[in-house]
Amino acid sequence: MAVGASAVSHNEANAYTHLMDPRRKWYNNRRLIALNAWIVLLLITSSTNGYDGSMVNGLQSLPQWEQSFNNPTKGKLGLLSAIQNIGALAGYPFAPYLSDGIGRRATVFIGALIMVIATVIQTAAQSVGMFIGARFIPHWFRADIRWQALLRFDLLLKFTSCLANAAPMLVTELSYPKYRASLTSAYNSLWYSGAIVAAWTTFGTFKINSTWSWRVPSALQALPSVLQVLLVWFVPESPRYLVSKGRETEALKTLAYYHADSNEDDPLVRYEFEEIKSAIEFDKTVAQNIGWHAFISSPGNRKRVRIIVAIAFFSQWSGNGLVSYYLNKVLDQMSITNPTTQLLINGILSIWNLGWALAASSMVERFGRRLLFLTSAVLMTIFLALQTACFGRFRVAGDFHSAHAALAFIFLFYAAYDIAFSPLIVTYTLEILPYKLRAKGFNIFNFTISLALIFNQYVNPIAFDALSWKYYIVYCAWLVCETIFLYFFVIETKNRTLEETAALFDGEDATEQIADAAAKQAGAVHDILEDSEKAASGSAIHEK
Repeated sequence: MAVGASAVSHNEANAYTHLMDPRRKWYNNRRLIALNAWIVLLLITSSTNGYDGSMVNGLQSLPQWEQSFNNPTKGKLGLLSAIQNIGALAGYPFAPYLSDGIGRRATVFIGALIMVIATVIQTAAQSVGMFIGARFIPHWFRADIRWQALLRFDLLLKFTSCLANAAPMLVTELSYPKYRASLTSAYNSLWYSGAIVAAWTTFGTFKINSTWSWRVPSALQALPSVLQVLLVWFVPESPRYLVSKGRETEALKTLAYYHADSNEDDPLVRYEFEEIKSAIEFDKTVAQNIGWHAFISSPGNRKRVRIIVAIAFFSQWSGNGLVSYYLNKVLDQMSITNPTTQLLINGILSIWNLGWALAASSMVERFGRRLLFLTSAVLMTIFLALQTACFGRFRVAGDFHSAHAALAFIFLFYAAYDIAFSPLIVTYTLEILPYKLRAKGFNIFNFTISLALIFNQYVNPIAFDALSWKYYIVYCAWLVCETIFLYFFVIETKNRTLEETAALFDGEDATEQIADAAAKQAGAVHDILEDSEKAASGSAIHEK
């Protein structure tokens, strides 16, 4: 599928940038400040997922947690972590239809509301002792009714997280063009903001000798969703969604209000509006193929799916899963066994990751996606190899200096990971998908991540317990394969609109099919610019 203005040539791909008023910045324009404030409300959706992952990681370092779970290892520990993502699989069939049917904003509201309800119920269940009686039926655990209820509520939490996936789509479809890439990249990067809160919450509550040591971290998980429930209806709806539903007047007003101080004749606004209209019109009248089978019906869409599935797997299978979910086990292998020290490292690592991820988010339009992906993959390979060597030396020779070096390389490895795989995986996925396939394609991305997580979380503790430091060698080899794939398949998309990016995947045939639509759009913008110049010239003559 191709779209509207994507018929422009490579040299013309950045033509829209000169239409933006250079005086309009995110910090000196009230409308942009308001728009970005609403976008921040959407961005914190990612914090909820980050909070959940880090909270589970932190609780594993607590002696009370270990005792409650009868010191789970291998398959037990893997199942306890993987079960958190199984519920997500149930929500994926519904997410794209809600996003495209009732709108991005309404879908975010529903997801946030159910998340709040589920968190309240889960926190109440913890009042009788969170994670008590944790032995699952039939082979590994015996579960009492309270534990089964807790599992069901956790599955519900994960189910509702799927509905909140409308948030990043709304971010990328609302943002001012100059800041779209950075803001969308900040979405996944803010996973670490939730991780920081969870890490330091568990660090602060682990000495509480009551059920509040479990209930406080659980209750705080609902805060981002509470804010969204209260405020999301003030967020503007996606102009692309409005156009797709025939509400073109509303779409134009939204673009004009936030991107040009309500000036509907602003060249940038007209360019965006005409491009969105021609893209969606092309989808309706020319492409028509917008169902699930569309992803395998054309070379361009097959290429999109290949890249989306690959980067989704890479984001979880690059060796990061060991530390993200089993940091305490890794530190135990390094003879860093003090719970306070482990929780402190977990908290510091989250802050470290957030800093690198947000820094990278601000650079995606300057350095480009391809360079960041390749740099990240190469550096991860190097640092993980060095970490493996140091880890192995410690385990074989007992050299504590090697253990400390391995810990340092964990931090360096995550800095490399955060260069691309924290900020770019959501951004790149959304921008290479045309509007009609964006919700479904993003669903494929999230479904792939959940599958990777379930496998990874279940297998990692088993393999790590059996192979210790040697298990890292598997990921070192895999990272080499990742680097090769990224080199050959990742296409640069910087400085393009969402619609323009499609031409990079759909080829010359699609470009020819939409040439008329592109010409119409270009002509409309040209007329606006010409009228603006005449008006300015006439004003100058009048003043003379």
